[in-house]
Amino acid sequence: MKNNSNTKDKIISKLLSKYRLVVLDEKTFEEQFFISLSRFNVIVISVLIISFFLVASFFLISYSPIKEYIPGYPSSQLRINSAKNALKLDSISQIILKNMSQMNSLKKIFNDDFQNDDFNVINSNQKINKINNKVEISKGKEDSLLREIVIKEDKYNFQITEKNSADYVLFPPAKGEISEGYNFEQKHFGVDIILSENHPVKAIYNGIVIFSEWSAETGYVIIIEHPDGITSVYKHNSSLNKGQGDIVKTGEVIATAGNTGEYSTGWHLHFELWINGYSMDPANFIDFKLN
Repeated sequence: MKNNSNTKDKIISKLLSKYRLVVLDEKTFEEQFFISLSRFNVIVISVLIISFFLVASFFLISYSPIKEYIPGYPSSQLRINSAKNALKLDSISQIILKNMSQMNSLKKIFNDDFQNDDFNVINSNQKINKINNKVEISKGKEDSLLREIVIKEDKYNFQITEKNSADYVLFPPAKGEISEGYNFEQKHFGVDIILSENHPVKAIYNGIVIFSEWSAETGYVIIIEHPDGITSVYKHNSSLNKGQGDIVKTGEVIATAGNTGEYSTGWHLHFELWINGYSMDPANFIDFKLN
């Protein structure tokens, strides 16, 4: 125990022993200044200096551009580019989903591949007839006359309100006798209008051409996408005046009537009207009769 006590005393004595650090003039050996130090003072000062440099280095690297030069640490420009790329990727994903949905609709239009379960609404007239069969409504003579007037006025005035509250009416693509009407059960999702050779076919409303090509079954086909989810299809044309991506206006000539494609039975226009992906009877919205 005594030896241990002596050892501790010696260590403490060495740590606390004072030493004089003197700076002398090299030529005259005159004393310039001196510092009285101990081993303990040197250790404490060294620890403080090292700690200061470590803390200063940490803040310098963490909160200054110097950190970008450290291997493996992403630069600010790289983070900005990553954020931009993430936004672009999200936009591209939305575009791809939209295009896939559009392509599925086009496949259905070309293949006439529909099932009853594909539609929430099959035909407005069919639904009305089912309701009328279930519910008996007593109608007076005046009521019947009023209904007929309203139906005649509204039948060919399909108006849609856009965000700017501007109403518009669908323009007939061509006028003539309908040889075959819309028939959902037989998968005839449009009307066949008898036309003369090279009769002009017009756009029913402003829109953009999303398809303008030849099809073996339906000849020259042009499809236009309009506002509010409306799509119009024109088949069996002899020639096309517009290409994919072209912008068309209401009543503008987009093709000429023909007799092309395996399914064609004469000079006519097969016209289809789609709203939000659902096939509609064009005769309920457009007047095809000759004046």
